[in-house]
Amino acid sequence: METVLVTGGRGASGRWVADRLAGDYEVVVVDYDHPGLGVDPAPHVSFRAADLAERGEALDVVAAVDPDAVVHWAAIPVAGTHPEGRVFETNALAAKHVLDAAGRAGARVVQASSDGAYGFFFADPTPLPEGLPIRETHPLRPEDPYGLSKVTAEAAAGAVARRHDVPAVSIRPSWIQYPGAYACRADEYVDDLDAGAGNFWSYVDVRDVADLVAAALAATGDDDTSVEPGTHEAVNCVAADNALGRPLLDLLREAYGGVPDDCAVEEGDDRGAYAIDKAERLFDWEPSRSWRDAADEAVTEPTLFEG
Repeated sequence: METVLVTGGRGASGRWVADRLAGDYEVVVVDYDHPGLGVDPAPHVSFRAADLAERGEALDVVAAVDPDAVVHWAAIPVAGTHPEGRVFETNALAAKHVLDAAGRAGARVVQASSDGAYGFFFADPTPLPEGLPIRETHPLRPEDPYGLSKVTAEAAAGAVARRHDVPAVSIRPSWIQYPGAYACRADEYVDDLDAGAGNFWSYVDVRDVADLVAAALAATGDDDTSVEPGTHEAVNCVAADNALGRPLLDLLREAYGGVPDDCAVEEGDDRGAYAIDKAERLFDWEPSRSWRDAADEAVTEPTLFEG
């Protein structure tokens, strides 16, 4: 069984990723803190602690594990929760160090990027995209430290792929939601069109995110890989519909006064703003959850521990 090192695997979305992979792989979760010696990890899960923003610690922990693949999921998750410099420096340095270590180990790479890399959400004012749906080739124009850190991480993944001849995938989720606790369906979000305008009312279920990580790992590990060694691919990871369940073009006209001239979205379609066909083409992945079912769904949150 292959070994996958997952950074940030005890975080809000990282634990879903680690839980999804455990059993298909031996999963080594690396976070800033260790859960302690008195806890029993779930089957096929183990824990290590490291400050990944410190280059020596990142290199040492990856070298010690010697994984077949690295899933880099650790990051300060959003702007506004920490000083701006810390958001960028922590995320960019951790990505650079972890990905360098993965390349030295000859490990294939899957990492968390974000739709924040496009630069829409934290821009002031939020610009309309150049085209709809928003494809991975859309220019990346972040104005905030979080989005800039994700662009930097993607550039680091490309550099490592080329230098060490490993495949690398950057996954760009939109606003990640959790079954039974869909923040995008809260009254203050649904009733205020402007509340979701910054990312065009997009979202994705955490289980669909974890499924795409698993699909990318499996595909890059095949002999007939869809991402060749030495190359880096970025893919959107977004629900098929938008969080308000209304026609996307109507929402854009109300919030922005118009739609992009280059628009392939049909009138009346309540789809999301982001194109997701690249992930389907490369990894045979499609989102299977919608707020219509998952917002009130009762699902036990993974803990990565026994009992």
